[in-house]
This record gives sequence, structure tokens and C-alpha cells, in this order.
Amino acid sequence: MINIPRSNRGSLVACLLMSLGLGIGVAPFGTASGEEHHAQAPTVSSAMALQRLVEGNKRFAAGTPRHSHQDLARRKELTAGQHPFATIVGCSDSRVPSELVFDQGFGDVFVVRVAGNVGGLDDLGSIEYAAIHLNTPLVLVVGHESCGAVTSALESEYARAREAAGIQAMLSRVATSLENVNRSLPKPEQVHLGVEANVRHSVALLRDAPELKAKIASGELDVVGCVYDLDSGKIHIVR
Repeated sequence: MINIPRSNRGSLVACLLMSLGLGIGVAPFGTASGEEHHAQAPTVSSAMALQRLVEGNKRFAAGTPRHSHQDLARRKELTAGQHPFATIVGCSDSRVPSELVFDQGFGDVFVVRVAGNVGGLDDLGSIEYAAIHLNTPLVLVVGHESCGAVTSALESEYARAREAAGIQAMLSRVATSLENVNRSLPKPEQVHLGVEANVRHSVALLRDAPELKAKIASGELDVVGCVYDLDSGKIHIVR
């Protein structure tokens, strides 16, 4: 979830992009001369990119991954630049490594990982960089069952106040998406519903970010959410 006040979002993003070298008159991120090193029109549509990830996850869940694009030749090829076909916004949880879950290799996906798949301005800047400068046609937000961040965010304010300041800030962003979760339900069901609600909220916020919204409107980009099941290894798309 990218929780940025609407009134401040444009100016804050502009400042971030300037600091990264993505502003007007400044050499783009990763270049020295100002020439965009990675710019390239996407070779796949958002639907094709999503299908590629879904098929990779099916191989992973079945225990038959291809492990493609993981050899020396691929590494050397990528020294000239990167052209990932999708951006994945996932949780930092060690049980959900994005490239493995979707059976992808070097240079295939641009990954942003943060606890609870929530984030602030830095994470939004990374996502926008991938969409604008690497032309990834898809942003896939990946939540997962039994998410510790969602579980903690469902606790009382008193319990959350005992955490470190940074953790409190993260949990408060997750908690915003959980307001409609019925707290009278058994805790496992609350967490299950909360994980999906958190993914939906993150997708909605990304769709409303001005730069991404413009690319969505033009048909160049789509933002989709899914939830990963730790037991089966499968994902399901969240609508």
C-alpha cells in the first residue's frame, strides 16, 4: 500500500525523482550522459505479462520450474541494460521470493519488496521508475497468506504501540486497509480477509498515483493484485 496524501503526492514524487536523477535537466537513473539507457517499448502487453507470471507460478507450484535465464550468458547479456517484462511489488517475507515463486530469472522482473507489501515514497518511486523508464506493462502486487504484518496490524492499538517506531509506522499503513474486516471472526479468517483487503487497497492506491494513472489510461500499463498460498505455492488473482 502506498499511503501518500493526494495533496502532497505530486510534489513529493517530483522531489524524489529529481534526487534520483529522473527530473528535467538531470541525467536519468543509471546513466552518466543523460541518455536513457534502458528505454524500450514493451514487447508484451499487460495481459501477456500476467499470463507469463501465472504460467511460471504453475510450474513452481507443480515442482517443475525451468530455472531459465539464470546462466552466465544471461548475466553477461544484461550488462548492456535491463528490459524486465513486469514489476512485482511483494512482501519481504523470506518464504515468498518473487523470482522463485514465478519461475523467472535474471532481468525478467523488476522487484520491489517491503514488509506487508506496503510502502512509502521510495517504493512508489521505484515502481514509477520501472513503469516509466523500463516500460514494464504490468505491476503485480503480491500479498501472501499468514502475513505477519497483516496479523500484527489486526492487533489492538495498544499492542502495536509496543513495537519499534518504524514498525508502528508500517503497521499503521497496513491497518488503513483493514477497517472493514470483521473483528468478531476467528483470527485466521480475519487474517485471510485482511491479506486480500491489503492487496486491493495497494492496487487502488497505485492505480490512483498520477504518473501510473496516466499510463493506465493510455493502455500502456495495468496494475493487478494476487495472493500467494504458502502451503500450495499457488497464487490466485484478487479482484
